[in-house]
Amino acid sequence: MTEFEFVKSSYSSVTNDTDCVEIATNIVGTVAVRDSKDADGPVIRLAPAAWAAFAASA
Repeated sequence: MTEFEFVKSSYSSVTNDTDCVEIATNIVGTVAVRDSKDADGPVIRLAPAAWAAFAASA
C-alpha cells in the first residue's frame, strides 16, 4: 500500500498554531486528512471534489 505524504499548511508555521490538519494529495482520486497532533490517529479519505467543496466553504 502506498503511504500518504502529509503536508501542513504553510500558514500554520507562520502562526505557530498547534491546532492544524494535514492533507495528502499524492494518491490519485483521494485527499487524505488527519490531525497534525496525532500522526498515528485516524485518517479521513475524501474524493477531491468533496475536499474542494469543504475547503471553499471553510
